[in-house]
Amino acid sequence: MTVYAVTGASGHLGRRAVQQLLARGVRPSDIVAVVRSRATVADRVARDVEVREADYSQPDTMRAALAAVDRLLLVSSSEAGQRVVHHVNVIHAAKAVQVSRILYTSMLKTDVASNPFSADHLGQQRALRESGVAFTLLRNGLYTEGYTDHLREYFTSGEILGAAGNGRVSAATRQEYAAAAAAALLRDEGGNVTYELGGPSFDLAQLGRTISDVTNTRVTYRDLPQEQFVDVLQQGGLAEGTARFVPRLTRRSRVVSWRRTGTTWRNCSAVRRRRSSSSCALPTTP
Repeated sequence: MTVYAVTGASGHLGRRAVQQLLARGVRPSDIVAVVRSRATVADRVARDVEVREADYSQPDTMRAALAAVDRLLLVSSSEAGQRVVHHVNVIHAAKAVQVSRILYTSMLKTDVASNPFSADHLGQQRALRESGVAFTLLRNGLYTEGYTDHLREYFTSGEILGAAGNGRVSAATRQEYAAAAAAALLRDEGGNVTYELGGPSFDLAQLGRTISDVTNTRVTYRDLPQEQFVDVLQQGGLAEGTARFVPRLTRRSRVVSWRRTGTTWRNCSAVRRRRSSSSCALPTTP
């Protein structure tokens, strides 16, 4: 039987990916949840999923954690400045123990996007190509939760503040990205594959109107000059460096959107499987 491993399995996305594998009928004994601390995954232990401790910064622990694994979902590290080093450690460990395929959670349109995370993801993608291990790039758009988690603030102020102009966002929930990741893990692929993943596009003015319609609470979008928005973010507690790259995540965003059709997440514009054949469908059931 194929053995699947998920790194970051105690986090928001990794935890859901493990749950999606179980929901699709994968035996718990065929799933390895890789975590930094076993104490964070008691619920998975109760369901007999094998939990292995490993740290992205400690290659020896990662090699031990990936022993006998066939397919690996590498959930991107969240540690800025260390992301490429961490991922290269995992790739080398996976290659050393003969993992057959690595699936990596990258960022939507990384090769053409102009945002502060692109360089790290491009470095990771180069490392995958140089490794010789077959890989799948799951280029995820933004998380819907990045907006819905702030609903209380929007209701209190009546505003969504930003400096996005008319930039459009292609977002989806963590649950939807986890479903796509599980589907890709279970899919038999040849060669290297890229999926561009995201939701129906919207700008922040549309977001305000949708929130207003659904909740009967008026929320509008107020577009600010970039420097003023940076000041607002700093007043809210963000460090200057972080505050300065936030506006770049949405301004002049390149949009890819999908819709659900039956059991398939179908990209409406630009999903490409980068090999000799092409397709725009990623099934969510094996």
